[in-house]
Amino acid sequence: MYVTLKEVLKDADRLNIAIGAFNTHNLEMLPAIIRAAVKQKMPVIIQTSCGTANYVGHRNLVAICKSMAEEYGVDVVLHLDHAKDFDEIRKAIRAGYSSVMFDGSSLPFKENILGTKQVVKFAKEYGVSVEAELGIVGGTEDGVVVSQEKVFYTEPRDAVEFIAETGIDALAVAIGTNHGQYMSKTDISFERLKKIKEAVTIPLVIHGGTGVKDADVKKVIDLGIRKFNVGTELLVGWNRKSKECYDQQKENVSNRENVVPCLETIEMIVTQKINLFKNISE
Repeated sequence: MYVTLKEVLKDADRLNIAIGAFNTHNLEMLPAIIRAAVKQKMPVIIQTSCGTANYVGHRNLVAICKSMAEEYGVDVVLHLDHAKDFDEIRKAIRAGYSSVMFDGSSLPFKENILGTKQVVKFAKEYGVSVEAELGIVGGTEDGVVVSQEKVFYTEPRDAVEFIAETGIDALAVAIGTNHGQYMSKTDISFERLKKIKEAVTIPLVIHGGTGVKDADVKKVIDLGIRKFNVGTELLVGWNRKSKECYDQQKENVSNRENVVPCLETIEMIVTQKINLFKNISE
């Protein structure tokens, strides 16, 4: 079914698992991500940046997610990631997105609350879930660089107030991860995450999932992470395989011969991640 973020995270919380939220960077990636989820018998969150949504077309993305959810009998969420502009959020919701993230993390605390409340009020009229971020995650997201000097971790007491004031469905926390990190792995503040988990009751979200060590995935899930964002690993995998294929193929070979291997790479990465997010004890 085509569902909301709130619906799939409720099940994730009950089962102590995380749902993979995978950024599609073009239209071709999307079916490969969903097919991997189908094979793993898991719900899936398709994420787009505002840039990707405008490039591909909001209604095109909605149509494919709804069609594949119905065809394969899998729960699919379509989520707008890191939106700072209220107009972009309204555009996505009106086009049929089932979930949005308002990123007011760079704003002063009270302004973040007020901006998030505005989004929640509008989204609820359409039955759409809302994620927000408290604290600042570093790295590069859709071309925007956040330096380490501007990074600050989520404060548990602020999280309690923020959730009570805004009525959000999920909270993205800053605990040491970085957007766009793929050449190395990050050191997570498990103690900070533990304190946040003890203070709040809504599902928590980790951004910069590509930079998280496989061995740490279970630890953060056990500490309340229910949505796990993965974007950079898909982009890098696609680009590397694409370059390899285009370098080897003749110019008059069907583009399909270059794209299909990239889709296989995407499906492989998503499958590996979903297996980790199932949080199965050995």
